[in-house]
Amino acid sequence: MCVGFDLDMTLIDPRPGMVAAMNRLADESGLPFDGEHFAAHLGPPLDQVLREFGAPEERIPALVARFRQIYPELVIPRTVALPGAVEALDAVRGSGGRTLVVTGKYARNAELHLQALGWTVDTLVGELWSTGKAAALTEYSAHVFVGDHVGDIKGALAANAVAVGVTTGPCDRSELLDAGAHVVLESLVEFPAWLAQHGPRADVTPDGAPGSGRASPAPSRVE
Repeated sequence: MCVGFDLDMTLIDPRPGMVAAMNRLADESGLPFDGEHFAAHLGPPLDQVLREFGAPEERIPALVARFRQIYPELVIPRTVALPGAVEALDAVRGSGGRTLVVTGKYARNAELHLQALGWTVDTLVGELWSTGKAAALTEYSAHVFVGDHVGDIKGALAANAVAVGVTTGPCDRSELLDAGAHVVLESLVEFPAWLAQHGPRADVTPDGAPGSGRASPAPSRVE
């Protein structure tokens, strides 16, 4: 069994550092970036966010590079684990499964988060967003993918994985269900019990009750 997790607002809360980093970028660039707004809507790739803030296209590569440069100083020390994150990873390992983190974040900075928190995962893949996450989920035969954003749900469904939403990020329960989540949890605190009950054969209705037949991964991928 392989279980994948998103990173920001699923396993970790980097919002205070994200506010600081985006506001630093605004100060340095003279562009109207809003750290509070950015941190409240984490998920989409940085270049997309900068475009939405009105950054000129020709400046985006340099802005992305600068954000990645200041990230370790400003974001890593201010980031904390979300409730239940350690226990969720332990639950997968305790069941004999493999842990996979698939994030839209620059991979090196994602790795720094794991190191700072003392976490070990079997595989980390960065710079994938929404349905693009399906490439990694499929490559590593993920049976389940857990995320806080509708983009994570789309990625899970595109990979034929069980889509587990958590409401610790910007998307509420109804948004995650409307995107196709097979189950929505309040946080990862609830995940070990869900995994023990359903595991990779999760056959669940949108509200988490067994029996609808909506969402088991393809049998050929069950290990």
